[in-house]
Amino acid sequence: MNIASFAPLAVVLPIFGAALAFLLIRHSRAQRAVSIAVLSLTLLLECFLLASVWDGGTAAVNLGGWLPPWGITMVVDQFSSLMLVVSSAISLAVLVYATGQGMADGDQDAPVSIFHPTYLILVAGVSNAFLSGDLFNLYVGFEILLTASYVLMTLGGTGPRIRAGVTYVVVSVVSSVLFLISIAMVYGATGTVNMADLAIKLADLDEGTRTLLHVMLLVAFGIKAAVFPLSFWLPDSYPTAPAPVTAVFAGLLTKVGVYAMVRTETLLFPGDSLNTPLMVAALLTMVVGILGALAQSDIKRLLSFTLVSHIGYMVFGLAMSSVAGLGAAVFYVAHHITIQTSLFLVTGLIERRGGSSSVDRLAGLAKLSPMLALLFFIPAMNLAGIPPFSGFLGKVGLIQAGIELGTPLAYALVIGGVVTSLLTLLAVARVWNRAFWRKPSDAEHPDPVLLAKPEDSDTGSRAGRKNVTLLPRTMVGSTLGLVVLGVSLTVFAGPLFRLSDQAAHEMLDRSAYIQAVLGEDAPVPPLALKDGGGK
Repeated sequence: MNIASFAPLAVVLPIFGAALAFLLIRHSRAQRAVSIAVLSLTLLLECFLLASVWDGGTAAVNLGGWLPPWGITMVVDQFSSLMLVVSSAISLAVLVYATGQGMADGDQDAPVSIFHPTYLILVAGVSNAFLSGDLFNLYVGFEILLTASYVLMTLGGTGPRIRAGVTYVVVSVVSSVLFLISIAMVYGATGTVNMADLAIKLADLDEGTRTLLHVMLLVAFGIKAAVFPLSFWLPDSYPTAPAPVTAVFAGLLTKVGVYAMVRTETLLFPGDSLNTPLMVAALLTMVVGILGALAQSDIKRLLSFTLVSHIGYMVFGLAMSSVAGLGAAVFYVAHHITIQTSLFLVTGLIERRGGSSSVDRLAGLAKLSPMLALLFFIPAMNLAGIPPFSGFLGKVGLIQAGIELGTPLAYALVIGGVVTSLLTLLAVARVWNRAFWRKPSDAEHPDPVLLAKPEDSDTGSRAGRKNVTLLPRTMVGSTLGLVVLGVSLTVFAGPLFRLSDQAAHEMLDRSAYIQAVLGEDAPVPPLALKDGGGK
């Protein structure tokens, strides 16, 4: 039996784990053990799925024996399986981090009875979105993960979290309603929501109808991916949540929106009909996001703006409609999920050790906690694109693809990408200089915890110390593991780039996806039907 037949377990296992964790509501240790075990098993399964499609073996699973386009189809290809592995790896690291924080704080910030089941439901929603072979099931995946995210964002019930949660809910509901309306219009125009079937039938629609459907889906996914000017909600929503929640939101939720954009642009609307608006949006997302980051004094808000900014790189790669551009974008998505999550986890440790996440109140952390300094420095340099890290390699791939395209707008994006990378370096260097390098006496509003004695270090005795100075080994270890994973993307950049290029080629070709779902005899419309293809 093909290992791809077990793909639905990537969704079922977390849901089953959530139900079991909820039954263990009065047994916190067992609940933690179940959650970590289930997520570890899910990650192992997804590694096997990735191995099974590494050389291009796209496979489809029809749930309940219902054949497409009527039944629910899950599709495993190189892109979806890579996203599954990376998302579950960072989800597991964040779960271990949250478990350590919960044990240290008595679950004050993330009640274990609520957090673990909800977190596993979030993972199930993300996995469902990555595997979905039809638009409505993709919508279901979004709604599962968004419903869970509403709960996670408001854990603790503080005023700022409730206000941020309301904003997040309103924006998410608007994007979901727009997505649902788009699905209804697609079904009304074609009689199907199966994406492989749509890849054939959308080519028969008149250009005006096709463009309208295209724009509506792009706007719905653009809100979820935080593409400018639809990104206004993110910097005010993410930083208020608990550190583990902020980390997994920053790493995953916007990337699910990016994934949906990539999947629909390459499969349903191939060609270059909207490449120019996408490139303009990518450039504005880069520049506006990084300028917003430079204006921040709070590390979490700064990272939220860099998150928005670097979404622009992924949209740039998508908008080029080339194997080189899309391959670099796939690589950059995997890189950014890992690095951005790492930095938010490190920020949680900074807040715990230094008493604040504001650089106006931080100083001397390199002396107080050398390990913390190292954990921040490596992913920060990776995010800024310093050689030889994966961030540098991904940006070089995008720049090369832009130069190969050779249009004035592509050159503008290449320049914008380089400037954004330099400004990212400036932003993280300012955090390093102020929070880690300067003396505590130089801080504008120094926190008393910065004057802690050396013996109050990360691994010292807990007796008599404030909670804020504690850095439990579990939290440090999970963050270190994620930082090492980020470094491994550099070490194994060659195989990962080959996989990314293969995934890009298959997505732009479309035949493997369509024939895996509809059968080998299914017709694959030529790209010329979509405004000349541009591939």
